[in-house]
Order: sequence, then structure tokens, then C-alpha cells
Amino acid sequence: MNVSFNKLNDVTGQLTVTLDEKDYADKVKKTLKQISKNRPEPGFRPGHTPMGLLEKKYGKSVKYDVINQEVGDAVFNYIKENKLNVLGNPMPEANEDFDLDKADFTFTFKVGLAPEITTHVDKDMHIPYYTIQVTDEMIDRQSEQLRQRFGEQVKGEEVDSNAVIKGVITELDENGQPKADGIVVENGILAPRHFTSDEQKALFEGHKLGDQIIFNPAATCDGNEIELSSMLNIPREETADHKGNFSFDIKEIIVLKPAELNQEYYDQVFGKDQVHNEEEYREALRSMIATQLTADSNFRFSIDAKDVITKAVGEIELPTEILVSYLMQQNAELTREDAEKQFEAMRGDLVWQLIRDAVAAQLDVKVEEDDLRNVARLMAQQQFAQYGMTNVPAEALDKYADDILKDRNARQQVANQAADMKIFGAIKEAVTVDDKEVSVEEFNALFQPQA
Repeated sequence: MNVSFNKLNDVTGQLTVTLDEKDYADKVKKTLKQISKNRPEPGFRPGHTPMGLLEKKYGKSVKYDVINQEVGDAVFNYIKENKLNVLGNPMPEANEDFDLDKADFTFTFKVGLAPEITTHVDKDMHIPYYTIQVTDEMIDRQSEQLRQRFGEQVKGEEVDSNAVIKGVITELDENGQPKADGIVVENGILAPRHFTSDEQKALFEGHKLGDQIIFNPAATCDGNEIELSSMLNIPREETADHKGNFSFDIKEIIVLKPAELNQEYYDQVFGKDQVHNEEEYREALRSMIATQLTADSNFRFSIDAKDVITKAVGEIELPTEILVSYLMQQNAELTREDAEKQFEAMRGDLVWQLIRDAVAAQLDVKVEEDDLRNVARLMAQQQFAQYGMTNVPAEALDKYADDILKDRNARQQVANQAADMKIFGAIKEAVTVDDKEVSVEEFNALFQPQA
């Protein structure tokens, strides 16, 4: 067998595979013998069917399959051994003279090649990096959220936006009077903050113990059967018959008392003895917020870096014809016109992927198992933080990270994120970064369409 490669232009090559009979004859005979064992012919014991009969009945189909396998392996191995950076699949060229009765065969394939890319990623390249200012207002909001999260529920005198209220829910007739044989829930519980209607929420705010409020349960939840069934203690199928007004007589108000600024609270939020007074507390909050905002800054940097590098690289030639044919091969229902449209839609992503790979190679970026673990731990930390758990023990984070990496789909997501983090981190080190401090409003404006 002989395999040769001829580069036609910067992004296209031709692979030629030549087979002699000796390259495949033994495998054809071996396959026919296996058929004889597995599919005995009438009148012959398994494995004793004459070779002539086997060749006559199965020879051509076996020969075709063996040759196809040999050629496919030869193409794959040549590409791998010669480190050809192939895009799509090698596309076989039409062979009008193909005759299975021949002994020797020649097959040719068009091969799409990734273009050579000069990234221009060096200190002469300038990319902006936006650091978001942490204001006192941000610190105040974060403090309020944390104090509520670590607060406790106590009895209150007045309904506020976070209150839970207990009392008697009574169904009313069209005259606003208790309805005869209507629903009465003696131990009703409402949490107005969960109402879907702002108008219904407003009916309860500011009321005190002993007050009566007229409200519409169906309007509080857009008529959701499950919500109404739970609120009124009735079967779901009966909720449609109770869409009118009800009264609520307040018997108890439960409000959230924010955590006090004391050592117990500081230890809960930041860990034991990390913060000791209000000044240190506000500084720790500032650092916490700055860390959270770093993810936004890094995301913006990735957008700007991609834009700057792509423009520096300029137009990239791609083996368009081969890639369009590859798309049609992958989906037999695609017309050429549809495949061309699909290719144009994905062209930008493909170009960036090629540039990204070139940058990774230039900067020697490699993703190791430790990188995956670090990203998985970060994901775990972020998930715990969503539930107010900001001081999770290291062993708990490690266990959660292990669970993430055991899931195949999650592991791939982690691998992609780890690769992006390392590549853009390496870019940040390799180029000249223009640091810019901006307000939240200025930062958000960066994502608005430019006039």
C-alpha cells in the first residue's frame, strides 16, 4: 500500500491511496473463513464450505468492505502520523473507472487544511481591562442582603415586604359578606412577597395585628390551581369555583429581623476571627464584591481580546467547498444552498476556534487535571454562595467538585471553561493591558449596541 499527499494550495490537499492485491487478499480470505464458521451452507459442516463457493457468494461484498476499511485506516493513520491539521473529513473524489473485479485500486481524497495563522499576540497588542468600582452603595446593599440571609424570623407588629402573615381566610359573596357555606380557613398562611400581582401585594403592606384585608386569592397567583389549592385547602379541581374576593383577618405577623453586626454574624459570613469590627466588615465586603465583579471584568476582557486578536489576524482563507460538502455528508437532507447558508452562519465561530488554537499553541497553554479541579471547585463555591453559604469547608468543596467531574457532560463543560480561563489568562500576560476603572453604569454601557 502506498499513501501520498500533495498540497494543492494553502488550505487544500489531495491524499492518494494505492492498494495492491497483496494489501487486502489475506484479510478477505480470513473474513470468508469466518463467514463459513458462522453461516454454514446447506450440505456443509460449519467451517468446511469450499472457498470457491464462498468467494462466488460473498467474495465481492467482503472484498468491498475490506478495501473500504483498509483505505479508511490508511487515510486516518497518514493524517495522524504526519500531523495534518485537517478541517472536516477527507472527501473522496469520484472514480469513474472503479471496478471491483480489478486487483489493484487507487483512491483520491480532497482534504481541507487549517490555515497558518499569525496571531500578533505580543506586547505591541493593546487590550482594555475594565475594573468596576466598588461603591459604598454596593457595600450597603450587600450588607443588607447578608444580614437578612443570616437574620431570624420574629413576631412583628406590622406587615412589611418580607413578612409572613397568619390568620383567618374567609370567602365573601358579591355583597362583600361572608358567603353562606363558603370556604373558611382558620389557620391560613400567606407570604405576599411571592404573589405574582403587585396590586395584591400592596393590599397587605403596612397592616397590623387585628386588621382585615379584602383580597383575591386567584389574582395573587394568576389562577394557578396548585397555589390556590394550597392556600384555600381545597382540591385542585374545585379551585375554578372560587375566583372571587376573600377576607383575611390578621392574627399573627412574622417578620425577618436582620442579623446584628456582632462577632457571631461576622464569623458566620467570613469564618471564625476573620473580621472583628464594622470597619473590617465593610472592607471585607468591599473585597467580596470586588472578587465577584472580577468575573464580569474577565468576561468583558474575553470579548475585547477576541475582537482585537481577530482584527489583527485579518481575513482567513478556509477550504469552503470541502467544508460545505462535509456538512452535506453529515446531513443527507441538506441541499447545497442550505449547506452553504449553514456554513456562513458557523464561519465566525470556526475562525475564532482556529485563532484560539493558534494562540494556545503559541503561548503553550495546556489544560491539566488540576485546572479542571480548580474550575469545578469554583463552580461549587458559586453554587453554595447562591444559598448564602460563603464559608464552606474545603473538604466539602472538594467533594462537590469530584461529583461535578464524575458527570460526563458537566466534565466537558468544566474542561471548556478551564481552557478559556487559561487561554485568556495567558493572553492577558502576553499583551499590554490598558487598565480602566469604570462605574457599573459605564461598564454596562459597554454591552449596549454602539451607534
